[in-house]
Amino acid sequence: MDDLLRQLIGYARGAWTYRWWGLVVAWVVGVAGAITIYVLPDKYEASARIFVDTQSVIAPLMAGLAVPSDIDQQVTMLSKTLISRPHVEQLIRMADLDLKIKSKEQRESLIEDVTRRLKIQSAGRDNLYTLSYLDGEPERAKRVVQSLVSIFVESGLGDKRKDTDSARRFIEEQIKNYAQKLDEAEARLKDFRIKNLAVLGDNEKDALGQMGDVMSKLKDAQLELHEAENSRDAIKRQLAGEEPVLLPDNPNSGDSAYSVPELDGRIEDMKKKLDDLLRQYTDKHPDVIGTRNVLAQLEQQRADEIKARKKAGGGQISANNNPVYQQMKVTLMEADGNVASLQTRVAEYEARAAQLREFMKLGPQVEQEFAQLNRDYDINKKNYEGLVARRESANMSVEMDSAGGVAEFRLIDPPSVPSKPAAPNRSLLMPLVGLAALAIGVAIAFLMSQLRPAFHDSRTLREATGLPILGSVSMTPDPGRIGKERRGNFIFVGAVGSLAAVFGALTLLIAVLGR
Repeated sequence: MDDLLRQLIGYARGAWTYRWWGLVVAWVVGVAGAITIYVLPDKYEASARIFVDTQSVIAPLMAGLAVPSDIDQQVTMLSKTLISRPHVEQLIRMADLDLKIKSKEQRESLIEDVTRRLKIQSAGRDNLYTLSYLDGEPERAKRVVQSLVSIFVESGLGDKRKDTDSARRFIEEQIKNYAQKLDEAEARLKDFRIKNLAVLGDNEKDALGQMGDVMSKLKDAQLELHEAENSRDAIKRQLAGEEPVLLPDNPNSGDSAYSVPELDGRIEDMKKKLDDLLRQYTDKHPDVIGTRNVLAQLEQQRADEIKARKKAGGGQISANNNPVYQQMKVTLMEADGNVASLQTRVAEYEARAAQLREFMKLGPQVEQEFAQLNRDYDINKKNYEGLVARRESANMSVEMDSAGGVAEFRLIDPPSVPSKPAAPNRSLLMPLVGLAALAIGVAIAFLMSQLRPAFHDSRTLREATGLPILGSVSMTPDPGRIGKERRGNFIFVGAVGSLAAVFGALTLLIAVLGR
């Protein structure tokens, strides 16, 4: 600590040696700085305040139906990106700042200068913004701020419309793409279903379900066939045990003793039909008359058939004319037909079961392919429905924004320019220049002490050279020299004080004059 203190004292003593050089430099720098500050051109700052009202009554009512717009974020982003090159170029044209521009270099310089002078500041969470511009001409500064206010409002409305239109176009393109994908997927599903209809079955049952139904029907058909065969066999046994009865031909017996099965059944049916018609109509009704004519024809055919049989039988009834025997033969024929029909049904069900067994072997592979196709279709359909819902929500949002407005811009303070210049702040710059002049003077004195060093005691000399010091000679006090040094110190302090007083007076004068 002592060494550091001693070193600082040594630096101070060295700088004190060249204090007059530092004083001269301080005065020169101070006078030059004061003149520079005084001749600096005045800058006037035009400003305006805008309030952006982002509250809307429609927004809470449409919650959940339309896509909410984050108006606060949009306005904040607009305020940060408003000072861009396209907007600055538009501002220059609107404010007629490019009337004297003759070259591209001058235009680029003007754009950079205007960008540097423009300011947009937010007052916080109240959506209150201050737009300002600094210029040497008050009217031009005011004109620039007025143009900036117009651009601020128009950009807030136009950018929102552009973003909405871009989003809607993008959604429409995606909907068309997914609609095409759905058509292709539906076509693939249709072709796959047609190709594998037997394996997939209908919408309710697959091959396994169809197999269960076929096997159930097959068992029922086999049971019915077994019952029909047993019934047929029983009829055959009865028919084999029935002895034909041969009766002599009795000429006095009527035709009723004879049986013509193929005509007797039809005659009985026509009699029943005639009875039914007589219950509804009279004897002169055309249907009744027609039925009686048919019945008479059938009875005539039966009589002719019996005569023919009598003539052929030679007075006896053939064994085939036994009514019981004839009825049993008819029943046997019906039983044989029923058995044949059931055999055909059983064979068909067996063929179906065999085919379904083959289909069931291919079932897992077909189901896997169908699941893959169906999964792709479900994904595309879900995306398509989601995009359609978003499109409707976007359309509703556009209508809501058109009805309620994106945001309401209110001009709180119109563009204005104060009578006093905003820059340069001479009352602040003047004392700073004075302090800077004194600091530069001290720095010059210290620099010269380092360039032309001097040793003020033997210890410093020994440490610098590394040689032993045998002795030192001190200066004899001289009253004249001491008095001269005191007068010099007074003059130095007075000069430094005069420099500080001059800058203080200039600062006070500037404050009084308002410059």
